[in-house]
Amino acid sequence: MTDKAAEPELNWDELRPQIIKMALELGPLVVFFIANARADIFVATACFMAAMTVSLVLTWLILKKIAVMPLVTGAVVLVFGGLTLWLQDDTFIKIKPTITNSLFAAVLLGGLLFRQSLLKYVFGDVYKLQPKGWSKLTLNWGLFFVVLAIINEVLWRNFSTDFWVAFKVWGVMPLTVLFSISQLSLLNKYAPPDEPKHVPPVVVET
Repeated sequence: MTDKAAEPELNWDELRPQIIKMALELGPLVVFFIANARADIFVATACFMAAMTVSLVLTWLILKKIAVMPLVTGAVVLVFGGLTLWLQDDTFIKIKPTITNSLFAAVLLGGLLFRQSLLKYVFGDVYKLQPKGWSKLTLNWGLFFVVLAIINEVLWRNFSTDFWVAFKVWGVMPLTVLFSISQLSLLNKYAPPDEPKHVPPVVVET
């Protein structure tokens, strides 16, 4: 007779904050897409900045904390969005993803050079992994951020603003989710034996 108690189950206490976090991070992107479709990139940028601020406030009120990455991303959005509106030059908002992804990649990969898995400080309160697992996860996310930065540079330099906005909203998210799912086997391989089945972390680049 099969012992159902021995079967791994999803940790719903772990899953719920991830779903809320993803929804709050995706919201500003949807606002950005709609505003660009109905007006232009400058109106969309202003709406994006406002939605990002609301998202961070709601994150604090609902989850009682704001992770480092969304906080840094929010600050960069406000700075580069402000430059876009002030100078009426959409180049600033278009290079924002390149800046944030390159920054995250540099921090994560640079930390590995000093044998520091800095991703542990972001997800360490949610996941329990062996040191080798943290190193591999940090390396994978660092390289993924490099890929996202390169994709953004190719797109904004070679395609229309509308295409860039559409891909930023509807292309980057699926890529990020698929990449996150691909890390599930690593999370479970390097988790302590008594840990429940993990839900892969999703870091949304806004």
